[in-house]
Amino acid sequence: MGPSELLRHVAEALERLKIPYLVTGSMATIAYGEPRFTNDIDVVAELRREQVEAFCVEFPETEFYCSREAVLDAIKRRGQFNILHPGSGLKVDVFVPAFSAFERSRLSRGVRLPGGTHFLAWFASPEDVIIKKLEYYRQGQSDKHLRDIAGVLKVLGSRVDREYITAWAKSLNLIDEWSLVLTGEKSGGTK
Repeated sequence: MGPSELLRHVAEALERLKIPYLVTGSMATIAYGEPRFTNDIDVVAELRREQVEAFCVEFPETEFYCSREAVLDAIKRRGQFNILHPGSGLKVDVFVPAFSAFERSRLSRGVRLPGGTHFLAWFASPEDVIIKKLEYYRQGQSDKHLRDIAGVLKVLGSRVDREYITAWAKSLNLIDEWSLVLTGEKSGGTK
């Protein structure tokens, strides 16, 4: 199973169970920006406690590792858990979103895109992907996040709603990180 097949399995499971979700992270920046290697899939999923049993059934123990206890804990903490596919070495990081204005906005702005050959999945909007990458950059100072943002801005250009990003960057105290991206863009690149 490759990344595209795993994404398809996850997306179809979430859609069967009517669980709102978005593909985020590197898979989303690759969809909007420039290709790069990634070995994991990040998904935001609005899982509820009463959906856990049906969700875990979608990932049978014969093929996957998906801990029911980890799923329940992530729902309680509004945190994350992993689904592992040992046969391929791939993993899915599933994030249960916080109850915040940004998360509500992000979930309402999903974009239906090809997730691979012959299937569509819900992806976070390019603006929301950039905002989360700004957060990740602030947390860990990893230049890969700036490169991912630069790739999206390069490919999509004026189709990116920079006013939306600026408004959320101000609200989420990410304006310094957003300014760094914009300065790098004007000078011909980021770090």
